[in-house]
This record gives sequence, C-alpha cells and structure tokens, in this order.
Amino acid sequence: MKNFLHKILPAVLLMTVLSGSALAQTKIATVDLHKLFDNYYKTKLAKADIEARKAQLEKDDKAYLDDYKKASDEYQQLLGQENDPVISSDERDRRKQAAADKLKELQDRKTAIDQYERTAQSTLAELLQRMRDKVLVDIKDHVNTAAKAGGYALVIDISAQGITSTDIVLYHSDENDLTDEVLKQLNAGAPVDTTTPAVTVPSPLLMGTNSP
Repeated sequence: MKNFLHKILPAVLLMTVLSGSALAQTKIATVDLHKLFDNYYKTKLAKADIEARKAQLEKDDKAYLDDYKKASDEYQQLLGQENDPVISSDERDRRKQAAADKLKELQDRKTAIDQYERTAQSTLAELLQRMRDKVLVDIKDHVNTAAKAGGYALVIDISAQGITSTDIVLYHSDENDLTDEVLKQLNAGAPVDTTTPAVTVPSPLLMGTNSP
C-alpha cells in the first residue's frame, strides 16, 4: 500500500516544482486505502478462509507436539530404568539401547515438527500475500475507474506513511475523497455483510512457537 503512494508522490512533487499554476488546475482526489482494503468483502472472505486454514494447521501442530511430549516422557522413564541395580547386565544393555532408540526418535520428531512449523508459516504468509495482491489489484482498478469518471488526474492515499512511520499527507479535506464511492462499487453484490469489520486473529504459527 505504501508503494502505491510512493509511485504517485514524486510526480506530484515534480509538478509542483515545474509548474505551480498547472498543478493548481489539476484535479486531485483522495482515498483511504486502509479503509478500502479492510472493508472490501473479498478481503473478509479471504481472511475467513485463511483463518480456517490456520486453525487446521495449528490443530495438526498441537497433535504433533502432544505426541512429542508423550515420547519425551517415555524416554525419561527409560533413562530411569536402565540403571536399576536389580536387573541383569543383558537387561541393562537392552534398556540402554531402548533409551538410545527413543532419543533418536525424539530427535527425528523434533526435526519433523520444526520443518512442519516452518512450512506452515511459509504457507500462511504466501496465502496472505496472494490475497493482498489480488485485493489491491481490484481496488486499484476501481479507483482508476472512479478517477477517470470524475476527471481526476491524481489520486492520493491518505492512509500512507513514510519511512519514519508518520503520515505523508498532513492535511486533506473530504471534498474530493473517493473512498466511500469506490467502496460501494467494490462491495456491489457482495455475498457477505460488508458492515462487519474484518478481524484478524494472531496466529502462533505466524508469531513463532517453541517446541518442547
């Protein structure tokens, strides 16, 4: 979303330097890209699908971690049994080997869990990126259509921030704001309630987890 503004702002600055009078006659509109993105019905549908996929991945991850914990408990029991003074030397060797085999199993399980979590994180991140890209293409198309219909030469995103995380647009009026108009067109015929705010639940898989 920031890149959307970064492509427009240099043109505005250049026009200001080269021709202040020409810029004064240029029709400029604004949109709140964050509002459009968050309230577009396709964003909400995509987020719901991603949340469902995330829930399944986390359910599977928990099952793997539970199995790992069970195997770890079994390993601790084997360690406690291998030095039992009342058992024979052969039995002691057998238990030591069983403990070694269980340790190898634990290491393999840990490797598999780590790989699963990395893959899950990558999968969710890719889904989010694809969703974002598709939604932004739709929004840009509708903004372009509204801008051309209104005779606007430039459309600036008032929600954009610069590299210092401060607002780039310090002042604007709502006189030529196209946000509501574009949002209405985006949500025309939407199969969901577009008045419900989109909610994103933080994911342990995306935030990172520590295996036992």
